[in-house]
Amino acid sequence: MDSQVPTIQFYEGISEQLSNVSLRRDRATGAKLAILIFEQLKSIEQFNSFRNRFSGSLQLIDDEGTISIEPAGVKFIFGGPEGDDLERVECTLEIDRDDYWERFMRFMHRYADANGMAYGDASPRGE
Repeated sequence: MDSQVPTIQFYEGISEQLSNVSLRRDRATGAKLAILIFEQLKSIEQFNSFRNRFSGSLQLIDDEGTISIEPAGVKFIFGGPEGDDLERVECTLEIDRDDYWERFMRFMHRYADANGMAYGDASPRGE
């Protein structure tokens, strides 16, 4: 049996490369937040978003199946000399159930292992 390589897709069939992840807790609601950071999006760069159907949610695919989650927000950050170079995309996921969070974390561990990423605590600012 072949195992499913963990993938992240905004558009069906177009796998995106995650650059970083920030895990947080919303102080007001207590909900767990995951901020997925992409330095580029293949679907935008290749104009695939115009040829493929947007699913309306982010698809996280691995051996356990597919997680479909609607982002709480997507932020495009631009920079460069003219201010029109895409620097990164931040996709915020709000996960309020512990069982969903555990499933998300299992996916993230598989994704990290498959893509050479490692977990590390963020150091306090100024250090």
